[in-house]
Amino acid sequence: DECRAAIDASFRLAKSLADDVDFCCFQFDAFGKGFMKGCAVSPDAFIQIALQLAHFRDRGGFCLTYEASMTRLFRAGRTETVRSCTAESCAFVRSMAEPQCSPSERRRLFRVAAAQHQQLYRMAMTGAGIDRHLFCLYVASRLLGVQSPFLAQVLAEPWRLSTSQTPQQQLKMFDLNRFPNHVSCGGGFGPVADDGYGVSYIIAGENLLSFHISSKRSCGHTDSKRFGAHIRGALMDIAALLGAPQQ
Repeated sequence: DECRAAIDASFRLAKSLADDVDFCCFQFDAFGKGFMKGCAVSPDAFIQIALQLAHFRDRGGFCLTYEASMTRLFRAGRTETVRSCTAESCAFVRSMAEPQCSPSERRRLFRVAAAQHQQLYRMAMTGAGIDRHLFCLYVASRLLGVQSPFLAQVLAEPWRLSTSQTPQQQLKMFDLNRFPNHVSCGGGFGPVADDGYGVSYIIAGENLLSFHISSKRSCGHTDSKRFGAHIRGALMDIAALLGAPQQ
């Protein structure tokens, strides 16, 4: 009886969590990494800046943003955090909302933001990120019984936009050009904050992107389908701004 009660309680909790997930999944085939690389922009930087623009249009502001970076250069390395909401990306996003800003200035700000994102990603991959160091300081402070107001504040800040690029392995199994309908959208994850979004994306081949967007139904400020529409719009607006790929 005690075991049955524990199972029933666990089931009810799991069901309530699952029922609260607001999920949207879509494929974006207007362009892919081929166009982005043709514009001399890192595909990941392109998408991350588009996510910042989409979030600004969705929520009217910026938020602490998490992007997972692999640390495979190190033995037993796992992940580090790329804080992709930067001063440079915010400057570009604001320029897109400013009617007086010229297209050339917007392009300049976009490239500055993309370069900064790439630099942060390189730093994270090579052990120069900050979040794993902060976590180690937190563990050491707990071990030593030291109270740190700084660590308490930093580690309590919510990640309202949690993102990750999913590794692409399925394309080794078939010819994407011959069988485009066989592409799987992959998997995703839930939001980290109750009032935030979880966004997983796959860069599939040269001309296809997949997005998984999640949020909580219990939050009245988020809407995964709405955010997906903003992501589509942000990608298209940035592509129009950059124009045809450089030859």
